[in-house]
Amino acid sequence: MKKEQRRTNVEAEAVKRIGVIGVGEIGRAIVTGLCDGGDRSPEVFLSPRGARTAAELSARFPGVRVCAGNQEVVNRSELVIIAVRRQDRHEALTGLKVDDDKIVVNVMAGVAHDELRRILATDAPLVRAIPLPAIRERRSVTVTHPTHPAVDAFFERLGGVLPVADEAAFDAFSALTGTLTTHYAYLATLASWAVDQGIAAGDAERYLRGLFEGVGRSLGDETCSLHRLAADHETPNGNNERIRTTWFDPANSEALREALDGLLADLRQPGGEEAP
Repeated sequence: MKKEQRRTNVEAEAVKRIGVIGVGEIGRAIVTGLCDGGDRSPEVFLSPRGARTAAELSARFPGVRVCAGNQEVVNRSELVIIAVRRQDRHEALTGLKVDDDKIVVNVMAGVAHDELRRILATDAPLVRAIPLPAIRERRSVTVTHPTHPAVDAFFERLGGVLPVADEAAFDAFSALTGTLTTHYAYLATLASWAVDQGIAAGDAERYLRGLFEGVGRSLGDETCSLHRLAADHETPNGNNERIRTTWFDPANSEALREALDGLLADLRQPGGEEAP
């Protein structure tokens, strides 16, 4: 069978053999989302990187196997997910032979197509993706570039897919993911303030979790813009308006924009090293 025919056949069907190189938090989330409670779980081949997590997943899910090395992962898989840390990319990937009929999904932040193609020396299709931890529950939309039928179907199964037109847009989405832990730190600060007012720590956290779980549910209504949601939760001259206008003021908003600009510049810097 010719190479192009083999590639077409892979794309026409659901991918049945998935490889994961780099089994950290995101690798674990992808495997869990694929295998936990699904009735059509593919075979999954894991690299020995992250040995403890790989062994745990292999013991938990019948279709998951730990390979002897990264080359075996590639050889056994139709779709290969590269999830190593950016700073480990050369050590993990240099020298791998990746046939052109494989599909490679790159989830390393800040590693562009051109660089990864040079490292792998392959003409296989490359797709960048931003899976988030909630993919383990099949509840997270994954940004991809470029669009690819097999990859789009893969992430659609895991909560949804958002293909974008170019790497500039992809990098902007990647920068947005850098705000995640800021939200948790914001809630922790609110809880700490409540404790300072004499409220028990457990009560403060329980209340805040319920309060912001409600916010999360309201975000599920995509017919309502974010500005509209804010307005709907705010009474003129009320408590919410007061905190928004006195704390999240124009200077605070501009500082956030500047922080995102700096992160985006770093993500687009060739050869830069990703901070943990």
